[in-house]
Amino acid sequence: MVPQLSIIFMIISAAVGIILPIAVCVYLRIRKKADLPPFVIGCVVFFLFALILESTVHQLVLGHSPAGETIQNTTWLYALYGGLMAGLFEETGRYLAFRTVMKRYGGKDVNSLMYGIGHGGIESILLLGFAMISNITVSLMINGGTASQLTENLSGDALTQMQSSIDLLKTTPSYMFLLGGVERLSALTLHMAFSVFVWFSVFRKNKFSLFIIAILLHALVDGLMVILQSTGMNTVLLEVCIMAMAICVALWAVKLWKDNHIEPVAETESAIEAEE
Repeated sequence: MVPQLSIIFMIISAAVGIILPIAVCVYLRIRKKADLPPFVIGCVVFFLFALILESTVHQLVLGHSPAGETIQNTTWLYALYGGLMAGLFEETGRYLAFRTVMKRYGGKDVNSLMYGIGHGGIESILLLGFAMISNITVSLMINGGTASQLTENLSGDALTQMQSSIDLLKTTPSYMFLLGGVERLSALTLHMAFSVFVWFSVFRKNKFSLFIIAILLHALVDGLMVILQSTGMNTVLLEVCIMAMAICVALWAVKLWKDNHIEPVAETESAIEAEE
């Protein structure tokens, strides 16, 4: 049987993965008057630059190049490679989006956050939300005594893999399923923060260096994650470290916001008229 607490934590993580990004989107739209298209653009850019372009490069470099095996077998090289690729592709995707299709929405700085929750939100939905829904479905079948339906038409490696997945759901400590939601909280925070960096690099003069900083910060966070995982660090402690990094980047983004934020002209004029 899969522990009931495990299923509860799966439901919580699924909610974080799916409902939270949508809730933030609704909040920014209704309360902060952000435009909706930046959310959709963020989703599309993540899909194109991370899931298609970056994945294609990984297949070429790691799977079909002489250096691939060396990179994968050397922790610091893998951390450097993985971090730089994530930083280059995702932050370049942001930059190009802000310079092109997002240009018409540049009058509202809050659209940087709307884009960020779209970029990070679709990642959260695809990587965590759907995975947790699958885990919940399989767990309920196990506990309901119908797990045999999952394996009756399988054989060979597919059967072995499914049986391993079933055993993993039964034996994994319950709290581990909750950590997926914690990790997505950190990731969403980082995506929104990086979007602020790149936003001001595009929509403020002489701020291009912020784009480079976003790439390097993204690479640093992802690279450190790989290195920390390779040390065998306790998973809870690892997530605490990731959250700490996310908070540090977010605080920097908040400072940038305070230093560079400009109220939309229309809103400023409306506020003046209201005071009069």
